[in-house]
Amino acid sequence: MLSADDWQALALTLRLAAVVTAILFLLATPLAWWLARSRWRWKGVVTAVVALPLVLPPSVLGFYLLIALGPQGPVGQLTESLGLGRLPFSFWGLVLASVVYSLPFMVQPLHNAFEAIGERPLEVAATLRASPLDAFFSVALPLAGPGFLTGGILTFAHTVGEFGVVLMIGGNIPGVTRVVSVQIYDHVEALAYADAHRLSAVMLVFSFLVLLAVYGWRGRPAAKGAM
Repeated sequence: MLSADDWQALALTLRLAAVVTAILFLLATPLAWWLARSRWRWKGVVTAVVALPLVLPPSVLGFYLLIALGPQGPVGQLTESLGLGRLPFSFWGLVLASVVYSLPFMVQPLHNAFEAIGERPLEVAATLRASPLDAFFSVALPLAGPGFLTGGILTFAHTVGEFGVVLMIGGNIPGVTRVVSVQIYDHVEALAYADAHRLSAVMLVFSFLVLLAVYGWRGRPAAKGAM
């Protein structure tokens, strides 16, 4: 059985993943749409910056975020001046760090989904006197539905599995910043391998179900097309 601390870490992790996924739906949708539609010559630079967390070591990203959010950093000074306090070692600091770290897991599926729509549906909507905003909401968003589903699942799962970034930004405060990955690390550090095994098994099952959902959804159109 899981301990009370394990359940607390699980609840905090799921809350963090839900908040981050909701925020990234709002932030990544216009960004992915712009990346899919823009012909700006420096678009590749923006794409590289968005994808940077995929290849950057989490400890490096966490370190620079910690500097930026700290009392001498630009974000830290802004939050202090607004009376919001300091974000490091707080839940909302974890949220901000996770939004940055999980950004490509939401943007890339949406980018691919928007690109797959092509020009024809939007041109048809324009001939029916739909404004660009109307065409986006009535045509692009419904057609990009699978991309939203994939991006949401991957973002949620990736946030659940974070370790290096959340440890750098949040530390290890029970009930505040101690997420599941940090809780497992604590069990191993304390040589409580049985506890680590039980919590790790839960995460293993969760990860498998996430992948099953993603690949199962992607396989549906192909299966229907083969009939």
